[in-house]
Amino acid sequence: MSPATPADQRRPLRADAQRNYDRLLAVAQEAFREQGADVPLDDIAKRAGVGPGTLYRHFPHRDALLAAVIRDSIDSLHARAEELLVAAHPDAALLDWLRAAVAHAGAYSGLASSMMSSMYDEGSPLHSSCARMHEAGARLMARAQREGSARAEFDAADLFQMIAAVAWVTERSEDREGAAERLLPVVTKGLLAGG
Repeated sequence: MSPATPADQRRPLRADAQRNYDRLLAVAQEAFREQGADVPLDDIAKRAGVGPGTLYRHFPHRDALLAAVIRDSIDSLHARAEELLVAAHPDAALLDWLRAAVAHAGAYSGLASSMMSSMYDEGSPLHSSCARMHEAGARLMARAQREGSARAEFDAADLFQMIAAVAWVTERSEDREGAAERLLPVVTKGLLAGG
């Protein structure tokens, strides 16, 4: 299965097709938030007022739709990492970005699992989003390690797994935000050189 063409690389759509595309994205985002990333795609098409064929023409499979829905969030995470690369304290910058990354990965139930399975699958439409997230975290981690504030034995893959683990646990908690705030400091304590 080949990955869907990213929106910025597609030919311009006719006005009605663009309306359907935009409507599907908006409805999918709402459905993912309410029911998780595993919501039936036919339900999304129905809620958007289009047929399943229209949905699959734009998004051949679930990961293509997920990739389109999270594109802005990934762009924001990447931009935040760029800002934090010049922050005064590399350890605080890394933790700031980790909080944002965990919030992103836990935005929809099932998203963390989808991202983990797509990270190493170059054929997945989610792969490029995962790779961008991985690269952003890797740069912050490397800076913190160079400055001695993060332990050298960890790498970006460990960081990505930690984000997914915290997101996975918190999405199953009744107090999602509270759980993330409690778990993240415990998990990251071992990451930082000073504990």
